[in-house]
Amino acid sequence: MKVFEKKIWLATPTMHGDEMKYITEAYETNWMSTVGQNINEVERIAAEKAEMKYAVALSSCTAALHLCVKAAGERLYGKPAISHGALEGKRVFCSDMTFDATLNPVVYEGGIPVFIDTEKESWNMDPVALEKAFEIYPDVKLVVCAELYGFLGKIDVIKQICEKHGALLIEDAAEAMGAALNGKQCGSFGDYSAISYNGNKIITGSSGGCLLTNDIEVANKARKWSTQARENAPWYQHEEVGYNYRMSNVVAGVVRGQYPYLEEHIAQKKAIYDRYCEGFKDLPVQMNPIIDNSQPNYWLSAMIIDKDYMCKQVRDDSTALYIPEKGKTCPTQILETLAACNAEGRPIWKPMHMQPMYRMHEFITQTGSGRAKTNAYIAGGVGDVGADIFDRGLCLPSDNKMTAEEQDKVIEIVRSCF
Repeated sequence: MKVFEKKIWLATPTMHGDEMKYITEAYETNWMSTVGQNINEVERIAAEKAEMKYAVALSSCTAALHLCVKAAGERLYGKPAISHGALEGKRVFCSDMTFDATLNPVVYEGGIPVFIDTEKESWNMDPVALEKAFEIYPDVKLVVCAELYGFLGKIDVIKQICEKHGALLIEDAAEAMGAALNGKQCGSFGDYSAISYNGNKIITGSSGGCLLTNDIEVANKARKWSTQARENAPWYQHEEVGYNYRMSNVVAGVVRGQYPYLEEHIAQKKAIYDRYCEGFKDLPVQMNPIIDNSQPNYWLSAMIIDKDYMCKQVRDDSTALYIPEKGKTCPTQILETLAACNAEGRPIWKPMHMQPMYRMHEFITQTGSGRAKTNAYIAGGVGDVGADIFDRGLCLPSDNKMTAEEQDKVIEIVRSCF
């Protein structure tokens, strides 16, 4: 059944040549470690693009999120003892439908994630559920909010809610670099924010990320923490826990060479999204929603199947089964069919409150709070928007090197499942 000789990928790096120039510069000048002109330029460009004052180049977006959490925790609660994290025992409101890197840093610092449900209109954190969470836990002072697949939620409203309750906002803009709401760049809404240069992102360094802030003290702390928190002394002096988190000058060379092509990549991703919308316009599906006054970066095109056109599907923690039914389909069938044709898709993020390690954590919807014990309970949960989107949704091949002809074949394959 193999349709494509060359695999059609979900998303891969798109290189242009400038990257090699800056990598070579690092090699020839022998600045191969965690200092150098490439790092300086990445920090300058990243801050400028995100409309923030400072950027700190780090080894990954997860490292950036960790230092965001650490900085927020120390600002809120003071510097902890060496044996404790900055959020020890404190609840933190977190996006539910996201990659676990969004909230694992909360756990690194001893915090307790409380998951906020997703809204149907944006597939991002639900502001109504967040307000409900503050009603239940008015003492919470930190919110970690992710932007899904480069399509925005009401991050401006989330920010207003945080300010109303005296809480800090960490914006996980890993997937949303270059996207904007009301003309304001993603990464500029948070008190502290993080962006990603992972291998499949809109631009890449193969790895890497940046912490973004308008606070020079936080930027300086993050640089210090990221280089093992060495003190200003003639010898290796350490007074607090540090990390090996700094970006290398070689990786920074790749990122530096990618930045001029950010807008070009966004345009290519938008063309892919628009072709899917046109190709599926008569099918019972919905593509990623676009809220008013938002400009997505269209990183990954995703879709959900209308409930009345879902065949029976069941998933446990590692497998999925479905019963084929004429005129109906499900994410499992579509993904298996794409894979058989040599094309890559993937399920939409499984919500965090459904993950084995977080199932006993609190999960707050528009209607209140609860804990989930099994996936069966989740699937029947009242107001559990994230679980419903996960059940009916999938990410489509979105590689910006995919040709229009190849995408037409992907569209045909998806249509055949109905």
